[in-house]
Amino acid sequence: MSAENHYLDAIEALDSGNREDALEKAYEAVKLDPEHVDAWQLISDAHLLADGKAANLIDASKSLTAVKTITKLDPTRIDMWVRGGRLLADELGLMFDALDWWQQVRVHAPYEVTPLIEQATILADLGLYKEGRKRIETILNENMDVATSQYGRVHQLLGLFNTAVEQNPDGHFKPWERRHPGWGAIEAKMRKAPVSETTIFMLITVPVLFGVIVLSNFLAGEGLGAFCLTSIVIFIAVVAGMRFTKNMFRTINRPAFNLLRAMNFESSSGFNIISEEIRTSVLYMYILQRKPVAWQERMLIIVEEKNKLPKNWNLELPDFDSHLDEIGHIEDAESSSWEADGAEPYEEE
Repeated sequence: MSAENHYLDAIEALDSGNREDALEKAYEAVKLDPEHVDAWQLISDAHLLADGKAANLIDASKSLTAVKTITKLDPTRIDMWVRGGRLLADELGLMFDALDWWQQVRVHAPYEVTPLIEQATILADLGLYKEGRKRIETILNENMDVATSQYGRVHQLLGLFNTAVEQNPDGHFKPWERRHPGWGAIEAKMRKAPVSETTIFMLITVPVLFGVIVLSNFLAGEGLGAFCLTSIVIFIAVVAGMRFTKNMFRTINRPAFNLLRAMNFESSSGFNIISEEIRTSVLYMYILQRKPVAWQERMLIIVEEKNKLPKNWNLELPDFDSHLDEIGHIEDAESSSWEADGAEPYEEE
């Protein structure tokens, strides 16, 4: 029986909802023909649920393995590059690996915008705002084609980076610094879950809207003009309330965002930096429960291994100019190892 026949049987099995049989047939296909790209894609598909997420760590890893094989056989498959980046960053929590992955995409597709946006997003999550802004500025400086659906994300990231760069970099939480004051803020708020944006909006904006409606009867009177004026005031109050709520949400829940960054660092580096007291707190469990199952299972392994961050550890980032050779622009390579935003080496007590 040929590899193609096994592949066709795998398609039929997957369409029937028989995932195990589909995987068996697909693996038979790639065993006979290791370069059968379509069979490898079916393997990746079958290891994921209908929503594109993995049911567990094993399925996420096997799907990623299939994706890596596909991109090696056919580097032009941007859809598989995107899936691999999502599996690395979202499902497995391997953000440093995801940065390298997206840089590989730039080597094969130097004019593609998605790798730069994804790299900028990861750098923002890690608190590396200066380097993240350079990724977005590359899109603007090179006048790259941005899809309509990506404009909002680019604008949001650029605003975030511009605001962060203007702030004191010492105030940006760096989880690899054991004595960073951000740890104290986390310990102070770790016994409570974060406040939702909806709750803040209801507590702040609703009373204002109620006051506007009550006062409008006395100040604006009745009639069409009064109705229009009241509607405009309500609209302005809602818009202002939404903007104020977003700022308050990030300010109030900053310890939660800091803890999320620390958890992402642990999952990316494989080192334990979070204390046992924080790890068993309400806030930690709240964040952990909202992570994908594969991410949770991998984090449990990291916690059990108890690998401590080495002394004088420095953050290493990929060479973001490695794609220039592909477009005929060669410059002197700079060191890809550097201390993020002036971060001090981690020191154990």
